Amino acid sequence: MTRIFFATDVHGSEKCFGKFLNAWKFYKSSVIILGGDLTGKVIVPIIDNGAGLFTCNFLGSSYEMHSENDVQTFEKNLRFSGYYPFRTDKQNLEALNASKDKQDELFTRLMDDTLKRWITQAEEKLKPNKIRMYVTGGNDDKFEIEPILKSSDYVIDAEGEVVRLDDDHEMISSGYSNITPWSCPRDITEEELEVKIAAMADRVENMQNCIFNLHCPPYDSGLDTAPELDKNLKHVFRSGQLSQIPVGSKAVRSALEKYKPLLGLHGHIHESRGEAEVGRTLCLNPGSEYTEGILRGVILDLDKNRIKSWQFTSG
Repeated sequence: MTRIFFATDVHGSEKCFGKFLNAWKFYKSSVIILGGDLTGKVIVPIIDNGAGLFTCNFLGSSYEMHSENDVQTFEKNLRFSGYYPFRTDKQNLEALNASKDKQDELFTRLMDDTLKRWITQAEEKLKPNKIRMYVTGGNDDKFEIEPILKSSDYVIDAEGEVVRLDDDHEMISSGYSNITPWSCPRDITEEELEVKIAAMADRVENMQNCIFNLHCPPYDSGLDTAPELDKNLKHVFRSGQLSQIPVGSKAVRSALEKYKPLLGLHGHIHESRGEAEVGRTLCLNPGSEYTEGILRGVILDLDKNRIKSWQFTSG
């Protein structure tokens, strides 16, 4: 029997990633899989005003810090929730705000530095215990992370690959998604996503026992329900109620119906934690509460030709 722990959509949260690296020990799993959307989304400037005073405007509130210890604690709390703290002064902040290129360059540097540190931590914790870790980017993740993921000699970047989890179970993985309103780096058309999935599926030896680790959930499965947005990215209300619609991938659903794998592991839609069956395939989305530092996941016990048991986790 192989026990898997799967989580996804940590979005830069140091707290969630730390919990993920320790999950194998708590749940006694030999394989851990981190689905897409690894990186954070926002830089939070912390301004050095001189004379030991640091200030920050964050989520509508103003903060003052008067010691190095206070600043480090504030930075730690930001990282826990998936933000990238950045110390600067008013002059440099003005220059940064005036240049989109400088903003992008800074974000990429902070993102890369964090991910490099994460990969090093994973190698140090997992390698001595022979725990295998598979990871992919997600539609939110920039392509600049690829060299970092591929640089590890232990953590496996599973994007576009067919990997063998044990003697009986293979897995295909992709962090790409159908088009979203935010035009994310790995948003592609349904036709392109269909081609990507087929290219992996055609290399699978035993489809009956295969796992489809696809970041985007299948369309209209209940794992892809999200608030409807208008062209200005505002919530749509119908009859006074917030409108909820399916936003998953039709290509993913079609692939599940066509190839009939054993299991589908998905994420992407944080609020749609749940299970669904697409044909013979059990599909799971553990959801995400990364801003709260809560790691949502799922444990699965795989027997030779079946899923012996599974359970959602939260902690």
